[in-house]
Amino acid sequence: MTSSVKSPYTKEQISIWLRGLLTIAWCDGRYDPREKKIIADLTQNLAVNHLDKISYGSFDKSVTIQELSTSFGYNSNVGENFLRTAVIVAIADGIYSRIEADLLNEYSRALGLKIDALEYLKYTLCEFKISNVNLLHTQDASISSRNSVLKPNVLQPVKNWLDEFNFKDPRLARFICKMIPSQCPFEKDVKLFSHKVIYIPPLCKLNPLYEQLVRLRFRALCYLVNECQEDVSSFT
Repeated sequence: MTSSVKSPYTKEQISIWLRGLLTIAWCDGRYDPREKKIIADLTQNLAVNHLDKISYGSFDKSVTIQELSTSFGYNSNVGENFLRTAVIVAIADGIYSRIEADLLNEYSRALGLKIDALEYLKYTLCEFKISNVNLLHTQDASISSRNSVLKPNVLQPVKNWLDEFNFKDPRLARFICKMIPSQCPFEKDVKLFSHKVIYIPPLCKLNPLYEQLVRLRFRALCYLVNECQEDVSSFT
């Protein structure tokens, strides 16, 4: 996969950027080692060409606050764009946890930014306890209750902020296309010995920002096609 677009970001900056996103993806503990390896392999496949590929080991460690501050703290626009992609990763699975919110706020402080959208995003926080095998069913009830009391426009500042993301690097556009599913997954029951133990609801039911993410994914696809002249058939 190649691209003729010249990125404003260096290879080192993209490496730190993607490690920051993976740190968000892994911070709530819902990724086992096998899944971590899958996602790390994905980041290698997002490289512009084979020279940009980075070993799995470099992605298998959390980004440090100092690395973020040094790489992106010099430019508020770059810092905000990084935070936008971090938010996308945090909410892509429809569950925005306290640990994700705390880490995003830590990122924001390290970059010297105060993002009002992060405050509004707290309305979608899901508080749950790991108590039994019906965890996802419990989460679904909590999330449905939480979303039902959200005022219609309370998340509009978050949507507007995400809409301001400008694609300037094909690697980041590919990451967005991979992280956000092309369509809302169907709900399903997971059964054990003919008894339902877990209910997995459709993602669009869980995530009040799902439609916003889908539109952002579409913009990423358009950028890859129109600006980078890339074949996006693997993402559709």
